[in-house]
Amino acid sequence: MSLHSIDEAATVSTASHPVWQLGFRPFYLCAAMFAALAIPLWMAQYYGWIPELAGLTLRVGFAWHMHEMVFGMGLAVVIGFLYTAAYNWTGFLTPVRGRLAALVAVWLAGRLAMLLAAPPLAAAVDLLFVPLAAWPLLQVMRKANNRRNYFLIGILALLTAANAVFHAAALGWLELPPAAPIHAAIFLIVLIEAAIGTRVIPMFTRNGAPGTAPLVQPLLDKVSLGLLVLAAAGWLLSFPAWLFGPLALGAAALILLRLWRWDALSTLSRPLLWIMHLSYAWIAVGLILLALARWQLVSTSTGFHALTVGSMAGLILGMMTRTTLGHTGRPLVAGRGETLIFVLIQASALLRVATALGWESQHGLVMLLAASCWTLGFASYVVVYLPYLTAPRVDGKPG
Repeated sequence: MSLHSIDEAATVSTASHPVWQLGFRPFYLCAAMFAALAIPLWMAQYYGWIPELAGLTLRVGFAWHMHEMVFGMGLAVVIGFLYTAAYNWTGFLTPVRGRLAALVAVWLAGRLAMLLAAPPLAAAVDLLFVPLAAWPLLQVMRKANNRRNYFLIGILALLTAANAVFHAAALGWLELPPAAPIHAAIFLIVLIEAAIGTRVIPMFTRNGAPGTAPLVQPLLDKVSLGLLVLAAAGWLLSFPAWLFGPLALGAAALILLRLWRWDALSTLSRPLLWIMHLSYAWIAVGLILLALARWQLVSTSTGFHALTVGSMAGLILGMMTRTTLGHTGRPLVAGRGETLIFVLIQASALLRVATALGWESQHGLVMLLAASCWTLGFASYVVVYLPYLTAPRVDGKPG
């Protein structure tokens, strides 16, 4: 079975609370709640609003902010999505019930450790989650001989390695800026987005917008993904500007070309579709900004916030809404709640990139507005989707 079956109904046991019946339910909910809480906490630290005593207790800093947005929030969504999708691809159960609850507990322990524990203990607890979560995925893929998606296990292994390097750098065991492994992890998640988006966005568009005709050319897709990999490697290996720039701009151009061929402009009246196309386009924007950063025309932060807030968070909310609707038996139709969520996260991306470009008020109001849009976007997901994620499917089917 392929990624194209992501919207198919899953069939799992109902002998447990609904929240433990498929991986998307608890991980989406936890990730959205965490995202809605973590950014206000970071803003409070950034602007010096945390009382001194709390500041001594909470280990909230720039490294924490970078790490938790990627390895905390981002990976929770990735695992929730892959657990749900892998069941459809293979027909074998990914963790449910007690095993799923235990993995969620490991993830939560990592978040608490990163916030409260001494750095060596925090590292040890945090590093447990991805290997423990990836092992069941590998098992079901091996049982089903689902070799097509083995690359996802490889990316999860690389993400574990990047996380280990981050902790080693943060502990002073490696002479490396902690941002370097975070950048590597961001690129790895972007590669997951790009690969899955390549498979499903044209299909979602064709099925969700009658009359559209997305054009898919496998060779062009492979070249585009290959060039994205080269651009990512070029950044991480510090290629000179004369080499990295053309790689990044070429990868961006192919992404935009493919979106045009996927009939992106025909999705503007359908929020569940335009959020996917627009968020995918942010990958191109991020690459263009990183090329400009290598030429020292903008800050590095500009490009990586385009990739994280615009692309990663946009696609996360796009997929969380879509898979939750589909796997709880609801129509794949966006209402006012979904539209608000998507508009808020895109506004957050635009405002955050604007601040990185220097468009900021004396009192940091643009940054606060970007953070507020982010927080309201994820909080809105929790408010709208909590009843869906904690209740049985409306069509009576298990899942």
